[in-house]
Amino acid sequence: MTAQLSGAGPVPAAPTTAGPPAPPPRRRHPGRPVWAGRPSTSLTIGKGVVLTLLVAAVLVPLWAVLVTSLASRGTIDDAGGMVMIPREFDPSAYITIFSGGDVTRAVWVSTLVTVFGTTVSLVLTVLAAYGLSRPGSVAHRGLLFYFLLTFLIFPGLVPSYLVVTGLGLKDSLWSLILPSAISVFNLVVIRAFFMNVPAELLDSARIDGAGELRILTRIVLPLSKAVIAVVGLFYAVGYWNVYFNAVLYIDSNDKFPIQRVLQSYILAGQSPNVSGASVSLPGVTAYPPTLAVKMAVVVVTVIPAVIIYPFVQRHFTKGVITGAVKG
Repeated sequence: MTAQLSGAGPVPAAPTTAGPPAPPPRRRHPGRPVWAGRPSTSLTIGKGVVLTLLVAAVLVPLWAVLVTSLASRGTIDDAGGMVMIPREFDPSAYITIFSGGDVTRAVWVSTLVTVFGTTVSLVLTVLAAYGLSRPGSVAHRGLLFYFLLTFLIFPGLVPSYLVVTGLGLKDSLWSLILPSAISVFNLVVIRAFFMNVPAELLDSARIDGAGELRILTRIVLPLSKAVIAVVGLFYAVGYWNVYFNAVLYIDSNDKFPIQRVLQSYILAGQSPNVSGASVSLPGVTAYPPTLAVKMAVVVVTVIPAVIIYPFVQRHFTKGVITGAVKG
């Protein structure tokens, strides 16, 4: 019986119904958490909808500000306020604010404060971070504890005001730079990045006779371009948007930064001060509406950061996250 079965050849398989093969069951990697698995279709669509709403919440107000700053008086009157759909292009608001008045002067003041303030802050922060990143530096632990203590203890408004006025910085542009010259957060980020530089590379430079300043400028800084660019952007945006210190320490109108002028236009309801006649400006047939002037000043305050950010955005992940996590 067994011999007959073995010589009879293979047994034909049972017929199966035709149709597409069933997809393999979705399996989760045994060592991977649930949230790291492949998202479902509904979850992907939900994320897209949420991101779209967040982007719209940011872009729609900016679009309204830009369109209103370029709208004519009739368009603003028909819209009853902010304009969403452009109809008539009228640059008279920008011609007005850049005709030698308060806004033009405030833009130069803010540019001066931003350039000098960012330079001073980067130099001081880099030098302090490099010194604190070397374990053998003098008073290393004490100075590091002193800097980190400012995270928990802040002197307060009145002591800061007394120090600034006591140093003779009242009504001076240095009062907008020196009180915020070093950010402890930026200092910790740069220090953590400097500590990731291989010690063997620094030791080989010392063997070749290089001093600490030469090591910093020739070796450490070229390797830290990403974090320097990110921290520089943080400082630049902070100095460009300086407002509260200007309210406290600046009394002269000719030293107001752009944010202080914007506050006087929008909150205090003041009219823009333009040198010369208000009607005989080149290219302006009638004085622009107040709302268009206010929105034009808002655009002027926002556009520098919008222009600079794309050039530094690619350094964010490498500059901040790497330095913070590895440190």
